[in-house]
Amino acid sequence: MGQYLPCFKAYDVRGKVSSELNPEIAYAIGRAYADQTGAHKVCIGYDIRLSGPELFEALARGLNDAGVDVVNLGMVGTEMVYFSTANYGYDGGIMITASHNPPEYNGLKMVRTESRPISGDTGLYDIEKRTYDQKWERTGSGTVIAQDVYSDFVSHLLTIVKPEELRPLKVMLDAGNGAAGVALEHLLSHLPLNSTNRLFEPDGEFPNGVPNPILELQRQGAIDLMKTDTFDFGVAWDGDYDRCFFFDEHGAFIEGYYIVGLLAQALLTADPNQTIVYDPRLTWNTLEIVSKLGGRAQICKSGHAFIKEKMREVDAAYGGEMSAHHYFRDHWYCDSGMIPFLLVARLVSQTNRSLGSLVGEMIANYPCSGEINRKVPDVDEVLAKVKPKYADGNVSSIDGVSVEYADWRFNLRASNTEPVIRLNVETRGDTDLLAAKTSELLAQIGGIPI
Repeated sequence: MGQYLPCFKAYDVRGKVSSELNPEIAYAIGRAYADQTGAHKVCIGYDIRLSGPELFEALARGLNDAGVDVVNLGMVGTEMVYFSTANYGYDGGIMITASHNPPEYNGLKMVRTESRPISGDTGLYDIEKRTYDQKWERTGSGTVIAQDVYSDFVSHLLTIVKPEELRPLKVMLDAGNGAAGVALEHLLSHLPLNSTNRLFEPDGEFPNGVPNPILELQRQGAIDLMKTDTFDFGVAWDGDYDRCFFFDEHGAFIEGYYIVGLLAQALLTADPNQTIVYDPRLTWNTLEIVSKLGGRAQICKSGHAFIKEKMREVDAAYGGEMSAHHYFRDHWYCDSGMIPFLLVARLVSQTNRSLGSLVGEMIANYPCSGEINRKVPDVDEVLAKVKPKYADGNVSSIDGVSVEYADWRFNLRASNTEPVIRLNVETRGDTDLLAAKTSELLAQIGGIPI
């Protein structure tokens, strides 16, 4: 949480419009961004939220008044701002989005050159202080030009997975009335896929609920549609489509942990001589796949800024979080919701196996609790209480507390953005042990389920 303005978070700006984020604050952020980064040319995109264009105008005006030229990308997904910033060599990029938050929210995700993230420890809080103080260093009169980057963005995606690598699979695609539908319409015309499309129309009113498929209620429509026909697999995206979620051929939702393993498999099958970055929450399935295919595994603390930094450090091909954020070297180490869709389609095409069979073995070998969240008064106090009880295990403190035994392990960590503790448990093929240990840990954690 920011020190001066409540809309500044650990990784981005996010708040209610207009009490926490409004055109006046957006203008000031534009001025502050210019002073902090020294940028001369910055691209800006916005998602389907109704407040997007108004915030864009104010943000662009702030940048212009600092002498910064603005490239207006229009309505796009977050990964298109990452693409544009790095591909065209701009000095920075800003995406106006609140991702999966309710309609009354909006926010800003900021990057510098090469789409390197700007978060709390890399300048975001400095931008916050400048926004609050409003003592501007630069003045000028920048310009605004519009740029349609959809064609170049699709060409970029098709260098990663080529259309001829895909079979005419039958897929269900759910854009949730977010921004993904527009990008998919540009992309699908180049692919041999047979798609049934759900809620492709962008609508900032969110008539079918905020697109956040991690919530059971918000993915039910996709599951219902999959059961009306025979599909190879299904995909659903969140509003700014930097996260994507998969369903097997029976419409069963696939936990994000197993998608990390699947994408590692997809990339290492193409080239085993690659490094895969993973986070400590759930690990055994990923480690087995990387080892089996001859790759290298590198652990990293959860959070996009940490993952991106580690990937650059070790030149990793892929970094995966079970939260459905997937990062790719071929996408300037940034997260993408479109690349996983293409990689899974290629893997299913090339193996001639169903998605359910590809992940079924993983699920059976390493059943997991999924992430369980509890609101607690003091996260550090809970961690200090739980850790000694499992001192006989192999303990790691890379991100919260991870404890490993021969047949089960768990990770307990604090949220980066709220007073919440997050639990993940997995076992080696033992669902009874999984249930017992999950219950045991939750009894010790206490708190309020969220």
